[in-house]
Amino acid sequence: MDPSLIRTVSDAAQAIGVPLGHRELALIETYHRELLLWNEKINLVSVKSALDIPIKHVIDSLTIAPFITNRYAKVLDIGAGAGFPGIPLKIVRNELHVFLLEASRKKSSFLKHIIRSLNLAGTIVIHDRAERLMQGESYREYFDTVISRATLKLPVLIRMGAHFLNPNGFLIAMKGKNPDAELNDAENLPERAVFPSVSIHEIRLPVTGDFRKIVIYKKLS
Repeated sequence: MDPSLIRTVSDAAQAIGVPLGHRELALIETYHRELLLWNEKINLVSVKSALDIPIKHVIDSLTIAPFITNRYAKVLDIGAGAGFPGIPLKIVRNELHVFLLEASRKKSSFLKHIIRSLNLAGTIVIHDRAERLMQGESYREYFDTVISRATLKLPVLIRMGAHFLNPNGFLIAMKGKNPDAELNDAENLPERAVFPSVSIHEIRLPVTGDFRKIVIYKKLS
């Protein structure tokens, strides 16, 4: 194992209240290694420093773990990309049923590879666009939680959440330091009526000190 990587991830996870055991750390190390290997062939993530993947991607993904209170929730990650936040969440919350929605064929191939490599049972890749998926009925009100990490603007995400979430489901949007403009744009949407309450949580990443905001909407029952 890579002692430096393990120590960085372990200490940072502890700092955000998501302690990791040997199994989780070993899986994260494998994920990190495979991501770097595939990143040489296809553009999965931007890596400018040694802290980008462990802190700005893995730990950032885990900041929403405490907000998913249903242990066995069906979770849809819209725009999963290289697997953030869905793969780290599945690693630390193995009981979750995680669906990774990704339009890119190459990224979908990587996701399927990493699911096999980490033996993440209960994780499904949906190679499709969310807009096309919404034209059918297969996943209407199917999920307990919908998550998206800096992929879609809040107005678009709320429309998707209205379709995919079951009553009492949660829409969790991972945003940067100041999503105020998006929050304002979302206020007058017709779909906003089914999401009457919103909570906003400010997060500061360990080590790098970057600020994030987690925006959570709850769908009406």
